[in-house]
Amino acid sequence: MKKLAVILFLTGIIMGCTEIGSPEWCEDMKAKPKGDWSANEAGDFAKHCIL
Repeated sequence: MKKLAVILFLTGIIMGCTEIGSPEWCEDMKAKPKGDWSANEAGDFAKHCIL
């Protein structure tokens, strides 16, 4: 159980390393269902990826 928690934690850190507005982040957001976006994510996407 402890190993699973460590793996999930490390995965979260690695996935969270993409900087908001980076090309990788924009691609991740395009792949994510629009209904799962938060208001902040939608605003950041519009600000960094569209404009």
